[in-house]
Amino acid sequence: MNTLNNSASQPWQELILGGQKSGKTRRAEQAARAWMDGAQGRAAVYVATGQAWDAEMQQRIERHQVDRAARVPGMHTVEVPRQLAQALQTHSTPQTLVVVDCLTLWLTNWMMPMNTESHEDNQPSAHDWSAQRALFLDVLPRCPGPVVVVGNEIGLGVIPLGKEVRAFVDALGTLNQDVASVCKRATLMAAGLPLQLK
Repeated sequence: MNTLNNSASQPWQELILGGQKSGKTRRAEQAARAWMDGAQGRAAVYVATGQAWDAEMQQRIERHQVDRAARVPGMHTVEVPRQLAQALQTHSTPQTLVVVDCLTLWLTNWMMPMNTESHEDNQPSAHDWSAQRALFLDVLPRCPGPVVVVGNEIGLGVIPLGKEVRAFVDALGTLNQDVASVCKRATLMAAGLPLQLK
């Protein structure tokens, strides 16, 4: 991956977008592997935003954990469904690359929480989301180490039916634009192939 910067003195951020099974997570894992192989003492942390809403999702998460351990030995995983800015502040160091996977599920956890047992008062508010989004966009470009952020590009199809779904697609598109604006690099994945946007 000739676009990877292995210099610890120049922290960088990359947004990797793509459709489902486009190769975006694999590229982020390759970046983490290249980072750790680039110099002794380097580490990588995988910040997972996905939650096991049902049995199929639980199986998917477990399969990804096994595959990730085989592809990137030594990369530590933490599960952070909503507090991404705090996760970056906790785990980013000059010697640690952080992979955030993914923005789409992070937004889902805020806009469409799946915990049906929660009372309405415990559901995240729009104000909470706005504050977390602003904090993430502030913290990301100031991280002391490299950060790779993965997200879905879902706005290429027909306009979806339903007010809530349209609002989600709009919110994700805006979030992707804002994250891209603060990242030094942006890559679009299609069929496992990267297209450098920035």
